Amino acid sequence: MSSPALPPRAKLFIGIIANSDELVSRAEKVLIKKYGPVDFRSMKIPFTHTDYYKSIGTNLFKTFFSFEKLVRRERIVDIKLFTNRLEEKISKSEKRKINIDPGYLTLSNVYLASCKEYFHRTYLAKGIYLENEYRYVAKQFEFWDWTYPDYRKHEYLSFFYNVRKIYHNQIR
Repeated sequence: MSSPALPPRAKLFIGIIANSDELVSRAEKVLIKKYGPVDFRSMKIPFTHTDYYKSIGTNLFKTFFSFEKLVRRERIVDIKLFTNRLEEKISKSEKRKINIDPGYLTLSNVYLASCKEYFHRTYLAKGIYLENEYRYVAKQFEFWDWTYPDYRKHEYLSFFYNVRKIYHNQIR
């Protein structure tokens, strides 16, 4: 019989969809205050893969941030609940103005937190699910059938390869 063992802490990242640098900057300031310094950030990546976020506006882009401080994996539940509240606070109205999605990276996977149940998501707690977006095999990220179309973009993969290098050096 094996004994339970805690896994290494994971690399927290957050993806933000918006159409305004000012909104992203406001969110980033709050996130840095809560989770510490950002150690890697992506460029602005045009977000055109779905109409799901059309209520946020037009000319949407996504920006990713990873944080220097590693997190216990189970914290993703509270992190997702916090980012949901932050979306509401920044929007200040019934109309959503920003989307803030947290996740974490390990040496072998990239996970996203979600509030929506689906067959490929694992329930964690407090209404939060976890979705495996990539697996890392033979020195490359591999998609699942359900991997979002935007997560198949070169710019996204580039971000996660860079963050994985940082994380690998951190846990050595």
